[in-house]
Amino acid sequence: MASVDFRDNLLGISWVDSGWVPILNPGNVLDYFSERSNPFYDRTCNNEIVKMQRLTLEHLNQMVGVEYILLHAQEPILYIIRKQQRQTPTQVIPLADYYIIAGVVYQAPDLGTVISSRVLSAVHGIQSAFDEAMSYCRYHPSKGYWWHFKDQEEREKAKPKSKKKEEPSSLFQRHRVDTLLLDLRSKFPPTFYQPKPGEKPIPVEVKKEPEPPTEAVKQEEREPATKSSAPAPASKPPPEKRARLQ
Repeated sequence: MASVDFRDNLLGISWVDSGWVPILNPGNVLDYFSERSNPFYDRTCNNEIVKMQRLTLEHLNQMVGVEYILLHAQEPILYIIRKQQRQTPTQVIPLADYYIIAGVVYQAPDLGTVISSRVLSAVHGIQSAFDEAMSYCRYHPSKGYWWHFKDQEEREKAKPKSKKKEEPSSLFQRHRVDTLLLDLRSKFPPTFYQPKPGEKPIPVEVKKEPEPPTEAVKQEEREPATKSSAPAPASKPPPEKRARLQ
């Protein structure tokens, strides 16, 4: 077995000897616990003196000092061993408890250690919560303080975007440029057309409307001129003023 630094906290270590595990029982569990490689065992205890003198464990009741006893056994998995300070044959002071589960030895924590560990875990959790909350806090001189959560952006992305109402289409949008093209074609008919791609364009015969004779045009121009030269009717003179009879 590897050497263990006794300056370490015994609550954070364990010890096991795989050679003893298959044969553990209430009769030899104290011998297993008193192995030299076990860091939990105090070699200055009364058990070591009884073992060296080849006495029975009943002689421990007549001695004063530190001793180990089997407090509880639940074969074949659990054994509890107590370390205690014996002052008289009837008076002892418990010092520590050790439990053996499947051959692995652990030291049971005392009440102060349990409370200290729970308080430390609670303080660590509260501190972590404050640190995470501070990471979501934002500040700007013009806006002040606000919260910015990571899932807020995801929720905004997941929201369906509202579709803008489309305005009613105009006549030009409905008919597109077809109307303009037809109008331009009627005003400016093509002079050539190509029956198939790659063939020579063929000129288009454009029918010209017959022009009116020049004499008729001149006669139409004279008629409005004669009408405008006709004498206008004479205007009536203003009525004469008559003297009033007194």
